[in-house]
Amino acid sequence: MCTNQVKVVVTGLGATTPLGGDVASTWSALLAGASGVRPLVWEGVENLPVRFAAQLAVEPEEKLPKHRLRRMDRNEAIALIAAHEAWKHAGYAHGDEDGFKVDGDRLGVVVSSGIGGLHTALNSYKTYLDKGWSRVSPFTVPMLMPNGAAGMVGIEFGAQAGVHAMVSACASSADGIGYAIDMIRTGRADVVIAGGTESCVHPLQMASFGAMRAMSTRNEEPERASRPYDKNRDGFVLGEGAAVMIFESEEHALARGATIHGVAAGAGYSGDAYDIVLPDPSGAGQSKAMVRALKIAGLQPEDIVHINAHATSTPAGDIAELTSIKAALGDQAKRVCITGTKSMTGHVLGGAGALESLITVLSLREGLVPATANLDDLDDAVDLDIVRGEPRKLPDGPIAALNNSFGFGGHNTAVVFQRAV
Repeated sequence: MCTNQVKVVVTGLGATTPLGGDVASTWSALLAGASGVRPLVWEGVENLPVRFAAQLAVEPEEKLPKHRLRRMDRNEAIALIAAHEAWKHAGYAHGDEDGFKVDGDRLGVVVSSGIGGLHTALNSYKTYLDKGWSRVSPFTVPMLMPNGAAGMVGIEFGAQAGVHAMVSACASSADGIGYAIDMIRTGRADVVIAGGTESCVHPLQMASFGAMRAMSTRNEEPERASRPYDKNRDGFVLGEGAAVMIFESEEHALARGATIHGVAAGAGYSGDAYDIVLPDPSGAGQSKAMVRALKIAGLQPEDIVHINAHATSTPAGDIAELTSIKAALGDQAKRVCITGTKSMTGHVLGGAGALESLITVLSLREGLVPATANLDDLDDAVDLDIVRGEPRKLPDGPIAALNNSFGFGGHNTAVVFQRAV
């Protein structure tokens, strides 16, 4: 069990993803092994090296009025959509709605993005070039800044304990969850709205990642392009989406009779100090993050039964992570079931840590781990238990799981969750 004095619990879940416009539809699609990856239909897409991505299943226009969307970047809008679902799921009131109230001075926000408002930045520059500076929107800066989503969510729900945004590439929202846990444990807040968002499916991203040879080029069957641990994997698939959870102290949650969906036991961090893009093939830094997360959570390797892996479907990254898991968990690594849900959602970059943490909480709560999709021919270098074919049932009782998130720059973050019992 967590040795820290304050236990942090998860009381609300919200998401909008390539698999569904909310948590329920996303979870059902994951269990069914569905793919959110689709061909792009842009003009001139045939000139790009990669012509597919995991785009949202439900457009923001179906959830928010147009007058609000005009003042938000797409990544801010989807963060707000996910936050509303999580807030309602936790039983909290918004505005004049019925439900529990929370003191704004005791409410915090940590919503992270690795890139921020890319669409706004590029579209606004095009407007400037084509029509001049006077036609550039006065909302451009708050729409493009990486902390814009956090600010929007903080304003929407009246958070005054602190509003923050971690920026650490694909580890951004996992870092944010760790920060949210610390906000509650240090007494800064009773409740924190925390998660991540990313929406940068744009020709520039497709071209730049394509130039790096980082993305899959399986243009003829995009739904099968993201294939962690498969011998024929050839890169990641870009995705977009947002996931938000409501964290609060157990004392606060129990006092209001909230439903507890999981325990956020702790987060561990490290830096590779190796390469701006490539992971350290030894997995040493990633292993340190997992070991530190377990220590903070007060758990042992044998307490971990499941890992939602970073598993981007890159040839180097997948194997380096498995090496790090073996170093961190020792003999227990062979008894842990591992999944790679980016095989269905694509890689949501800065939002991935939050989305996969949410999936980890659901796996513990429901006792089911979604199978890694498109895993037809297991890589010979894989010697751990990868969930494939169909969802895996988890043991009953008080169990724990890890979610790993690693980012360009050598950022490594591991978050530990426990089943609520």
